[in-house]
Amino acid sequence: MENNLTSKELSGTENFCTQNSDIEAFHNIYDTSTSPGIFGTRMPYGTIKASAELSAPLPYVKFLPEPTEELRYNLKHASGKIKYGGTNNYIFQAFLQENNDALKSLICSVLHMDPETIISIEITNPILLGKYIEGKTFILDIKVLLNNNIIINLEMQIENQQNWPERSLGYLCRSFDNLNSGEEYIDTKSAIHIGFLDFHLFPNSPEFHATYKLLNIKNFHEYTDKFVLHMVDLKCIHLATKEDKAHEMDKWAAFFKAKTWEELIMLANQMPTLQSSVETLYQLNTDEQIRETCDRFIRAESRERGYKNYIAKLTEEVAEKDAEIAKQEKENEYLKSLLAEHGIHIE
Repeated sequence: MENNLTSKELSGTENFCTQNSDIEAFHNIYDTSTSPGIFGTRMPYGTIKASAELSAPLPYVKFLPEPTEELRYNLKHASGKIKYGGTNNYIFQAFLQENNDALKSLICSVLHMDPETIISIEITNPILLGKYIEGKTFILDIKVLLNNNIIINLEMQIENQQNWPERSLGYLCRSFDNLNSGEEYIDTKSAIHIGFLDFHLFPNSPEFHATYKLLNIKNFHEYTDKFVLHMVDLKCIHLATKEDKAHEMDKWAAFFKAKTWEELIMLANQMPTLQSSVETLYQLNTDEQIRETCDRFIRAESRERGYKNYIAKLTEEVAEKDAEIAKQEKENEYLKSLLAEHGIHIE
């Protein structure tokens, strides 16, 4: 159906949106305070509201039971497609919440750390697994406190929304702003953002693992080591360096990208420390509550994409309509000026 709304007329459609249950649910779920939009409110960029009802208390108590011998036997003989893989946002968070050893191993791999240097590691924003409240969802990044003096933000991002540098810097800046009242600036905790991307951040300069810091652009002197970004391109595993492979980053990337259980079982044989990670992923895939919750989040994400596409299409149509009106008004002014030259004036 053709849209014949101008930007002025379109502002009235907000009343329609608040009457439409789907779009109302959309505004309830997604944070609409990020970017100007055509409804006179804001357009979402995927920032999702936190909900106290869905946040798990600390210290976190595991949702899954310890793996049984029966589960290990079933996993050993598992085959075929993995329905909920490691690149699924909900599974990504659930997996790292449930397996602290995997969390520790993953961070050591990306940061090229010696595991012996890790004294403590804790996710500070865990979610209640297997629980879903309509109209509410989770922030999809994972906040980790390492050794009580380093704040790490982990995020899995599949879709390129063309805003990753700004988005990741936003997360990192919020993490870096961590002083409490009365504390000295020198006591600011280090902030690190780790992004796992299933797209090329800079297509003209592909790289498997890129590290970004604040540097002097003349002599490359480091300004501080407390403000760092790590980007892992899951589509560039073949570009992993010897150092990346020495820390088994390529195997972790392959773990997240695996499509079949055969691939994961093979990886665990190559990297025994991945065995417990494969078991956790298998548990998450076979738990009925997790499966149902995951399906609901997938549907919610699909609806979000639909709303975004609709708004983008509507914005484009309105811009075209406004351009037509502006052109017509210019032509009208020209005709008025011609008539005025002949003594004919039109109000």
